Amino acid sequence: MSEARPCEYQFFTRTSLLKQQRGIIAQYLKAPVGNCVFVQNATTGVNTVLRNIVFKPGDVIIYFATIYGSCEKTISYITETTPAESRKISYTYPVSDDFLCSAFESAVDDVRAQGKNPRICTFDTITSMPGVRMPFERLTALCRQHGVLSLIDGAHSVGQIPLDLGTLDPDFFVSNCHKWLFTPRGSAIFYVAERSQALMRSTLPTSHGFVPLPTPGAPPIANPMTKTDENAFETQFAFVGTMDMNTYFCVGAALEWRGKLRWRDHAGEDAVHNYLQHLARRAGDIVSTALGPGAAILENEERTLGRCAFATVRLPLDYQQLTGGDSALGYQCWDWIRNTLIHEYKTFIPPVFYNGSFWVRLSAQVYLDEDDFVWGANVLKEICKRAQKGEWKKEAAVAKI
Repeated sequence: MSEARPCEYQFFTRTSLLKQQRGIIAQYLKAPVGNCVFVQNATTGVNTVLRNIVFKPGDVIIYFATIYGSCEKTISYITETTPAESRKISYTYPVSDDFLCSAFESAVDDVRAQGKNPRICTFDTITSMPGVRMPFERLTALCRQHGVLSLIDGAHSVGQIPLDLGTLDPDFFVSNCHKWLFTPRGSAIFYVAERSQALMRSTLPTSHGFVPLPTPGAPPIANPMTKTDENAFETQFAFVGTMDMNTYFCVGAALEWRGKLRWRDHAGEDAVHNYLQHLARRAGDIVSTALGPGAAILENEERTLGRCAFATVRLPLDYQQLTGGDSALGYQCWDWIRNTLIHEYKTFIPPVFYNGSFWVRLSAQVYLDEDDFVWGANVLKEICKRAQKGEWKKEAAVAKI
């Protein structure tokens, strides 16, 4: 219908479908529908927050070392173009949840001791690379306790772990639906608490829902889109320029399909979440055991890092022996591993060069089982043998010619 009758679709059908699907995802997240809108991806949500806040001299953005790269670059852009400053909390995994929470409170205290204002803190539910779970529930509560706005990058959370945004109560939360909920790309849910919605004056890009500040003698700029009973925040995001919004309208179908899944004595979302975490733990064991001495699973003593559908495994490659401690060569080797997995083995097990070691992130999914990770382990064994023989150096040499 979007092509056969585009005007009817644009002004009426699309509006109705959008409201319906927002209601479905809001119920799934246990959040008020008036706090939930769609954006194209998690990075857009993070940018929407940081680019809307009017930063004053002395305002500080606090963030953690394992932030997603594009989000860290967004913070860099904000500090280049506004009075805001940033404070990075540095650490190397594995660390405990207590350590991260204590580090956050220390950062807040340090910023205030300098006479500055810790305005907002951004952190992940589950980090991308390496793939580990952060204590986002505790960090959200600490932000509230210390009067700091909380911005949760939950890119990998909706569909992977249980979420209750009503109880969590962050200021801002964004998560892709196209990663773990199985909707088409790009589709993400953007949650803003009612108390913080006034800070979000514009979408990216600015569109018809924006309400300019009154200018004496200037007539108001009309919004040509269909009038609804939605609040100002919902109206802002109802239309953000021409785009294919059909990806947003697949949430209900995705949840309906997930509701039919069964595993052991679990059903629906409970089956998905339990199976994913079980399979991720088994995947880590299978791969690390197959790779042998030198391989290890990234986990802390409390075993909280792996409470998700990821397992991050160290490859048995000696960084010093391979590269002589040259980080540039380390990244060349990493690049070769990634390219070889994709082009020769027709698979992708995301590698990461982290803290002087080579790691891979294993992702459990409902369509995978243990046999898939046995196959993956054999692929990684071959990759490691080829890397130790120096094949990655040959590719790097060819690239320079």
